[in-house]
Amino acid sequence: MSLTFFSLSFQCGICGFTIATGGAARLVFGYDSYGNTCGQRNEPIEGVRLSGLDHTDRKFVFFLDPCNIDIIQRKIKSMALCVSQCPTEELATYYDLKKFAMINGSELCSYELPGHKYPSLPERFEKCPKLPVPQSKALPVFNRCTPVDISCYAKFAEAVVTFVSDNSMLNRLIAGVAASKEIIVGLCLLALVLSMILMVIIRYISAVLVWILTGLVVLGSLGNWCFCCVMLPISIFLLLQGILLLLMLFMRKRVALTIALFHVAGKVFIHLPLLALQPFCTFLALSLFWVYWIMVLLFLGTSGEMKIPTGLVEFRLRGGLQYMTWYHAVGLIWISEFILACQQMTVAGAVVTYYFTRDKNKLPVTPILSSVLRLVRYHLGTVAKGSFIITLVKIPRLILMYIHNQLKGKENACARCMLKACICCLWCLEKCLNYLNQNAYAATAINSTSFCTSARDAFMILVENALRVATINTVGDFILFLGKILIVACTAITGVLALNYQRDYTEWVLPLIIVCLFAFLVAHCFLSIFEIVVDVLFLCFAIDTKYNNGTHGREFYMDKALMVSHR
Repeated sequence: MSLTFFSLSFQCGICGFTIATGGAARLVFGYDSYGNTCGQRNEPIEGVRLSGLDHTDRKFVFFLDPCNIDIIQRKIKSMALCVSQCPTEELATYYDLKKFAMINGSELCSYELPGHKYPSLPERFEKCPKLPVPQSKALPVFNRCTPVDISCYAKFAEAVVTFVSDNSMLNRLIAGVAASKEIIVGLCLLALVLSMILMVIIRYISAVLVWILTGLVVLGSLGNWCFCCVMLPISIFLLLQGILLLLMLFMRKRVALTIALFHVAGKVFIHLPLLALQPFCTFLALSLFWVYWIMVLLFLGTSGEMKIPTGLVEFRLRGGLQYMTWYHAVGLIWISEFILACQQMTVAGAVVTYYFTRDKNKLPVTPILSSVLRLVRYHLGTVAKGSFIITLVKIPRLILMYIHNQLKGKENACARCMLKACICCLWCLEKCLNYLNQNAYAATAINSTSFCTSARDAFMILVENALRVATINTVGDFILFLGKILIVACTAITGVLALNYQRDYTEWVLPLIIVCLFAFLVAHCFLSIFEIVVDVLFLCFAIDTKYNNGTHGREFYMDKALMVSHR
């Protein structure tokens, strides 16, 4: 629990620091090139002559040359000033600047230049806006004076516009997406509905899929065996085919257990329909956190300070702020994993409640809500530890991937092979730890033990049932993969029929690709919840069979479908 509070409090501390040091205010209200924040009274900065001004009445940021954009650095290469009003019309001469300053009280040249002397001052060429000054409007909330005529940004958009206009293929693809936007939205909704339906009906089709697959493997093995007997009487391949057939015969009960688990998982979704909303809740939580993270990162970017030789001020991260940014990046990974782990713990708690309730009619009114409350009250520390372990493995892998991309084409074959091997090993370790964590959360939901104790207990259970685990993971993953393919295929076929009136393939191929990618993403999110349910049910089943034998006083908790497969 203390680990959770430490992480969250430090993240909140970073946000509080940026607000206290003015980074948030500078980003929202804007600041001039002398370090003054617009719309408020400022403290002087040592060595900057025009800092520390009172800009209470100057609430808008005005750039002397707003069209001078540095595409590489992604910023406007121009002096910025705080003004009381953006220019409401084009100002073609310095006399227009003088007139605007006299009438509106908004001086558009540097602060030390008096408005009534603009036309005669020699400094006007460096410290006044580039003529003609375009008509501008203030951006909502952020108070930046932005030219009304967007052609001002022609240099910035020229490359993109030229590429699109000159590339007829790309132009037609983009036009096809724009013309099919209603169909794209409809097909995405169709993929969403199909995913929710599949989670309920997969228990009926899983048995058919598994036994068809098993039958095909057996028939193929027998065919190969007969071929080898006729053509190659003495063959290692013949021995391998025999071993495969014996293995299929030996694993039939474990395959039946997998089918039974899928059947019971479908019942879980019928009794706990709110489980289907978990992907939405998780996506919403991740989206809100990512928005918060980006905002704090932008706040940090304006919390530093750097004076350049011309006497102007730019804000850059220096010293300890750089380390704070690194921690903020670690927080992105850690808290994202924490949110995903909270989803796993919530699902595990609800499924455990379902499994160990003998009379399903006496289930709590809201098992999902009860699971969330138990998570918040008792198990946040468990989830924080599990997500922190994943973070410790993920960060080195990401660093090695970055190094590999930076050295692409420069490193020798041996270094490239070593880097890829390390990345692959860390990826495998991360997957194994994710699986162990998920089972540890389920063990925590069952026994209310600490993370380490639950992880040890779950590991021992998995080792004792290694063959069952292997069968469930291979056969179960294959069924879920077929489910994803089924959803994508149905969506794609419907998309082809809906877009068929557009004869040129370039007009419907990109919309179809977008829809298929979305369908696969949605199917993956929903069936991942189904996979968690199956894994939690298996752990409950393994614990049930370990401590109960079906006799009086030690009755099983399992569903009848599981009881049949257990015999």
